[in-house]
Formats: sequence, structure tokens, C-alpha cells
Amino acid sequence: MKNIPGRLVVPVLSAILLLPDAAWAAGGDASPLVFVADSRGLSGWQAWFANLYNESRFLFTLLSVVLIPLVGLFFGLAAEFIMNRIGLDLKSRDLSEH
Repeated sequence: MKNIPGRLVVPVLSAILLLPDAAWAAGGDASPLVFVADSRGLSGWQAWFANLYNESRFLFTLLSVVLIPLVGLFFGLAAEFIMNRIGLDLKSRDLSEH
């Protein structure tokens, strides 16, 4: 019986924090927020990426989810190549603690 208040804390806090469309600070007739990227001073791929965000959040998300791991893979492979060229081989290192 002593654990019942402890068991209720997480579900009650989750329900309070995860209520959809709860605008507690807004008045009764508040208009919904509009999220847009300011693409006025951008050109090239930055303008294209900002306009993609403004036009289609789904495509922006899909492109971001695909591009972020690819860029990470590219930088990781580039770092490994550079370290091998300067003589750092992390694949066959010996532990110095022994």
C-alpha cells in the first residue's frame, strides 16, 4: 500500500505533459502557431532546403533522416582514411594496461 502514490506519479505526470494540443498559456481563442523557415537571405542548396521545410515537412524529415547518417558515414570514412595516411592505425592497437 505504501507504493501506490509512487505508482501514480509517473502516469499522472505523463498524462499532464503529453496532452495533445494543450495550450495552457494561450487564451481561449488563440490561433495555432505556424512554423516556417526564413529563406529570404539564402541561396542555392540552403534556399532549397528551407523551401522544402516550408512546403513539405514529411519530405524534409525523410531527407534529413537519410542524409544525416550518410554524412556521418562520409566523415567517419574520411577521418579513418586521414588517420591511416598519417600512421594512426586504430584497428590493430595494443592495450597498454597489460
